[in-house]
Amino acid sequence: MRTRTFTLTAATSAVCGAALLGPAALPATADVPVPGTPPDTRAGLAPEALTDASVSAEELLAEVRSCRQISRGKYRTDANSSKATVPVCGTTDAVFWKADMDIDCDGRKTKACNTRTDPYFQSQTAFQTSRGKPLDSARLPFVVVPAPGRIWDYRKSGLTGGSVVAVIHKDQVRYAVIGDTGPAGIIGEGSYALAEELSIDPHPTTGGAASGVTYIAFKDSRVSPIESRAKAESRGEELARAFVGRDEGVLPLRGR
Repeated sequence: MRTRTFTLTAATSAVCGAALLGPAALPATADVPVPGTPPDTRAGLAPEALTDASVSAEELLAEVRSCRQISRGKYRTDANSSKATVPVCGTTDAVFWKADMDIDCDGRKTKACNTRTDPYFQSQTAFQTSRGKPLDSARLPFVVVPAPGRIWDYRKSGLTGGSVVAVIHKDQVRYAVIGDTGPAGIIGEGSYALAEELSIDPHPTTGGAASGVTYIAFKDSRVSPIESRAKAESRGEELARAFVGRDEGVLPLRGR
């Protein structure tokens, strides 16, 4: 919920300043038959193996190559950014944006997240646990969405606290929930725990990723309790499989 005003350090920017992730071609499987090998024993992934495999970053990114903008304008990635460059895009089943990742360390006070480690620390989060307590940003992977405003109101896109989000950085996919809100004109923030999961420096003031993070928030996907990482991961994988066309039974057929 904090207003972000810090700037990533030069060292962090150098490491994280790669171009925004774009769709990558799916790797070819090694299915070249060996001469004389019976068809049913040739190398390559069996259909059931492909079905059971986790959804990859490449598969998800292929579904969000083009943007049907649903936001009325664009967002800045930081309070000191001079230009607003990030639109919120929509499909039938999800909304998505491609931005940076600043670190949210708000909520429960911990060794990692407190007023000493984070000068912008706030003891509350927009959404609470099933016991009415602030979320623990050091333990729970969650995404911060902009507070409702003239640019976009996440609530009108079928999203709320606990909605499942697939977050992609480089070749990694992690599933999180919407857990906090930020300034109405800024987008691109995740919890300390989410950054750790994606191998991003989680330090609340010097960490984060300057670019290259894709957020895919699935509509009407709220999990309960919000603090259950297992439920978010299970539901996220299920929704992702439907999103890339592996299981059309989970989500309605998509209209791009």
